[in-house]
Amino acid sequence: MRVVIAGGGLTGLTAGVALRRAGHDVVVVERAPAVRAAGSGIGLWRNALHVFERIGLGPQVDRISTVVDTYFFDPAGHRLRAAGFGPADHQLFLIPRGALNDLLAAAVGAARIRLGVAVTGFDDGPAGVAVHLSDGEVLNADLLVGADGVHSSVRAHLVPGSEAVPHAGHYAWRGLVPAGPERPRSTVLTIGHRRTRGGYTRIAGDRTMWMVNQFDCPPLTGTKREQALERAHRLNDGGWQDDLLRMIESTPADDILFNPVLIVPELPTWTGPHTVLIGDAAHALSPHISAGGNLGIEDVGVLASWLSRDPEPAAALPGYEKARRLRFDRVRRLSAEVAAASGAAEFAERYATFSHWMLASEPDAYPA
Repeated sequence: MRVVIAGGGLTGLTAGVALRRAGHDVVVVERAPAVRAAGSGIGLWRNALHVFERIGLGPQVDRISTVVDTYFFDPAGHRLRAAGFGPADHQLFLIPRGALNDLLAAAVGAARIRLGVAVTGFDDGPAGVAVHLSDGEVLNADLLVGADGVHSSVRAHLVPGSEAVPHAGHYAWRGLVPAGPERPRSTVLTIGHRRTRGGYTRIAGDRTMWMVNQFDCPPLTGTKREQALERAHRLNDGGWQDDLLRMIESTPADDILFNPVLIVPELPTWTGPHTVLIGDAAHALSPHISAGGNLGIEDVGVLASWLSRDPEPAAALPGYEKARRLRFDRVRRLSAEVAAASGAAEFAERYATFSHWMLASEPDAYPA
């Protein structure tokens, strides 16, 4: 089967590896001039690593992963975990995004990645899909996979009027700095005042990733650094988060990542006869639950599974979509409950409820 994948990020490259390993002829189309990573590091749960194992990259991903144990804190530094949940419910695998994307791109193969060109539209007909590229070329394929993120052109063509919308008043600031004297062996996530959250975690390569976000944020003023510091102070009763303040102050201004958080509205469909949306293109959510990358990688595993049952896309894609919609409906509800938590204790309880369900339930929730 000939497969065109729109998007050379984490989800698109994972799909490229998985479908190539299944014997399909794959080409990945990426609008950027190089394979690159948006952001500094990504936290994945064990069920995402199971997908990497299935596509033959388990040991390589393990080597660049750092296992972190997540704890939650109030602004005074009191450590919290919800009762009744085990260590696995609080465990993440922190991976540098650049290293992971490089690994995946090498597994896809440079000859199968088209850089500096984007999918601009497609014609999905009875015999296949004609994929139109920004350089004027048309690629004929049996399947088009839209893995082109929150601003997906594939989604825009499949579902007109489905543009991403702001998660009202929600902003995030992030950075990556050389590791220093901060606590080295666990994440430090503080639930602070005025709907502000943030902290840091050590990742591979002697670096530390920091993050600050705020819900229901008033209009912003000042530089990115000033904005991040203002919110970090709300996490710092009695000097508890002085390390976070130091990290923000030491991050070069151009290296501070600032994002208004965008989400994809609920869509009437994720598929056409020979077209499918995966990852953020289908269901981008707020990053406060650290699940976006995980859900996209799950999508790849479930899509590959359904295509192995029936390699004809028109027959396989409805099963993929039903399975993932059932799971994602629950994800959306649990994510909203975490976002609405009023303090550190409630946040810890709701997050553990979410992560336990994610790890204990089956990503392909709709059996064949």
